[in-house]
Amino acid sequence: MARYTGPSCRLCRRERLKLFLKGERCYSEKCAVDRREYPPGQHGQNRKKFSDYEIQLREKQKVKRIYGVMDKQFRKYFEEASRQKGITGENLLLILERRLDNMVYRMGFASSRNEARQLIKHNHFGVNGRRVNVPSFLLKTGDVVELKEKSRNIARIQESLEGVSRRSIPRWLEVDKDNLRGKVISLPAREELTMPINEHLIVEFYSK
Repeated sequence: MARYTGPSCRLCRRERLKLFLKGERCYSEKCAVDRREYPPGQHGQNRKKFSDYEIQLREKQKVKRIYGVMDKQFRKYFEEASRQKGITGENLLLILERRLDNMVYRMGFASSRNEARQLIKHNHFGVNGRRVNVPSFLLKTGDVVELKEKSRNIARIQESLEGVSRRSIPRWLEVDKDNLRGKVISLPAREELTMPINEHLIVEFYSK
C-alpha cells in the first residue's frame, strides 16, 4: 500500500477523531472534525451498523494513522510486540511511542509527527551525539535527542516550542528549551497514553 498523500483532515473525519495530523490547525476553529462531525464522502452522514471486523479494522487504521506508520511496518511492530513479555496491545503502543519521530513531536520540536519525520530525514536531529535520520529509530530510557547547531534558528521549530503548552510535554520526557535537547526519563505506562485507543481490538484483528 502506497503512502497516503491526500488531505490529512479527511483521515481525521474518517475516524471521527482528532488525530492531530495538521499541528496548530487542529486546535483552531478551522479543524475539519469540529466543523463536520461525520465521515467524508456522499454517504458519510448515513447511519451504518458496523460489523465486528470493521470495528477492529477501524481501530487498527486509527492507530496506524496517528503514528504515521504503513501497514507492513505496523504488522511487524505487532509481531514484535507479540513476542515480548507482557500484554501484546500495550507492548505495541509502547513500541510506537518509542519511535524517534513520535518523541520529537512529544518533546515539542515539531507541531505534528509528519513534520517531525521531515525534520529527522533532513538531518536536523541527533541521538546521544550521533546523527540519526531514520524516523522509525527506537529510543530507550536515558537517550538524549538534540537539535543540531546549524538547525537551531529554524522558524518552524521555534514556533512549535512556543505552542507546546497547548498539548504539554509528557512527564516521562525532560526537555531543555534553552539548549534544544530532550531526554527520555522513562517509558510511559499505559494509563499515561491518553488518546482514545482500544488496543485489544487490534490484537483481535491480527489474531483472526
